[in-house]
Amino acid sequence: MVVLTSLGTTAAGAARQPGTAAAGGIGIQLLDAPVNRRDDPRALRYIVDHLPPGTLVDRKVLVANKSGDRQAIDLYPAAATIEDGRFRFGEGHATNELADWISLDHTRVDLGPGKSATLKVTIAVPPTAPPGERYAVLWASTAVDPDSGTAIKQVHRVGIRLYLDIGPGGEPVSSFAIGDLVPMRDDAGVPSVAVHVANTGGRALDLTGAAVLSNGPGMLTAGPFAVSTGTTLGPAQSGTVTVRFPEQLPNGPWTMRVDLASGTAKDSATALITFPAAGSVGEAGSPLTNPWLIASVVALLLAGLYLLRRHGKKKSAERAGSIEPAQPVLNG
Repeated sequence: MVVLTSLGTTAAGAARQPGTAAAGGIGIQLLDAPVNRRDDPRALRYIVDHLPPGTLVDRKVLVANKSGDRQAIDLYPAAATIEDGRFRFGEGHATNELADWISLDHTRVDLGPGKSATLKVTIAVPPTAPPGERYAVLWASTAVDPDSGTAIKQVHRVGIRLYLDIGPGGEPVSSFAIGDLVPMRDDAGVPSVAVHVANTGGRALDLTGAAVLSNGPGMLTAGPFAVSTGTTLGPAQSGTVTVRFPEQLPNGPWTMRVDLASGTAKDSATALITFPAAGSVGEAGSPLTNPWLIASVVALLLAGLYLLRRHGKKKSAERAGSIEPAQPVLNG
């Protein structure tokens, strides 16, 4: 029997920070990124690129043995898809079109405790490749033999995601739009808000962000609260990200602002929300525009009313203080 243990944001979407993903004492990390993506946080963790057909590119990755034992680490590309708001990888060595385009200068490294190795990954896009975005994972894997008396063999693997868009000309735009903000409480009374998001661009999104609550009961404020990571949306897909709050948070009403990002693509939304009773879903928040814009508009309106009133008072004063021409008196 084989038990597969798969950890690390690069492959399975676990909540780890950028850097070396590690499982079972092994880790893998991307070492370089295209120059035009140095400001894109996703491109520092994943292999994200737009390439025309017939292109050949190389990337470097670092594989590390973080355990106290010598380990033989296998490296291989495998298939991945985006389904139901998640980046999903295939079983074992399952392959797809992108995985078939990937080769490595070493498919196995033998590393002592605390040692690492730098490998070259080559992506060769066929000249006949049709346009579209593909997904795959570059895996680093090691197996632990079963103990005596058991038939369970553990396989640990970590990986780096690949998001490769193929097509002539410039790269499709990455963009998204935030929709409804739906408050709820679970059966234990813990409040959360489901933020609906639509991918309106041509590239996949890995959504991150945070929310802040303000104007609550007694003018309370709370936050920021990070959104739950792991939501990935392909082009034209929609899904939700969730923000969880402390159980003792009052029902409201609250003004909630949420800021989301995927790489350099960003969007924000503000809505009035009220949390429901435990075990139920509340009404979608009433959307608001930018509060600073609202304040500016109100200030302009008040200023306009003031000027109108002042102008009206001036006209009234002029009429009150004016002298009508004397009518001629006719003596009979």
